[in-house]
Amino acid sequence: MTDAPEPQSDETGVGRHGLGPHVVGQRVVVRHLLPDGRATDVLGTCTEWGADSLTVDRERHGPVEIRLADVVTGKPVPPRASVRARVAAQEVEQHVAALWTSITTEPLGQWQLRASPPHGGRLRRRGNSALAMDDPGIGWADAAWGVRRFYDALDQVPTVQVQRGSQVEQTLAPLGFAPMGDGDAHAQLASVARALRSVRSAAPDVPAEVEELPGSVAVALDGGAASGRGVLSGDWLLVESLVVDAAHRRRGLATAVLAEVLDWGASLGATTALLHVETDNAGAIALYEQHGFTTHHTNRYLVAR
Repeated sequence: MTDAPEPQSDETGVGRHGLGPHVVGQRVVVRHLLPDGRATDVLGTCTEWGADSLTVDRERHGPVEIRLADVVTGKPVPPRASVRARVAAQEVEQHVAALWTSITTEPLGQWQLRASPPHGGRLRRRGNSALAMDDPGIGWADAAWGVRRFYDALDQVPTVQVQRGSQVEQTLAPLGFAPMGDGDAHAQLASVARALRSVRSAAPDVPAEVEELPGSVAVALDGGAASGRGVLSGDWLLVESLVVDAAHRRRGLATAVLAEVLDWGASLGATTALLHVETDNAGAIALYEQHGFTTHHTNRYLVAR
């Protein structure tokens, strides 16, 4: 058994381990000596840095105070990925079915074939495409044939929703499926509570017309100058159709609509917000990211040639 290395610190308590008062509020890993001379590691958030000790709030195990003289090594580490970030893309996209009051689905191996009526006067890609985020599990040629069969019977163009740049997209290319050429869209997620706090502090005070239905809400501001919709899928809140008339932009109306939709969702227990935004819509992306939305994955639609 070898002796543990001597702690390395100077008179300020900041050693060559890279820790110091600057790590308060950050997630850190700290190796320190125990009274019997053994070393152990602590992972958590540094909540306090004092003259002689630091405090680390361990994940699920509470705070621990460590003498600076006992610190062997330590460094900041990236934040733990949120539960939302660890959800598979296919699972995220399955929530989208809640947008339609009538939708037909049919399994195709691990994929899901979907058909829905027009929404807003047109067929929506998300409701009229095969959700294909992973290996179909039945053979690629059989899966491609199944997509063609299903949508040919509906007199629709066979369409597949994939994750952009994925193995699915690459494998379907030689089977006759190619990108539509437009419509790539980020799926963005946010904590409802965090996003709501953010938009409330930024939204202008504008009277809103709110129409609630079981499981959904429609919001209109300023006589319809801005509008949006929210739909519940379990404890997920889908935000969609957020539109502001060109003549009324830069007044904060989009933020105000978002605030109304998030407030409605929060009141019914929603914890995760999901929206889709096309990759070339820089203004909308900036707005959503400002209020805590982050891109989970990027969708692409492939059509049979």
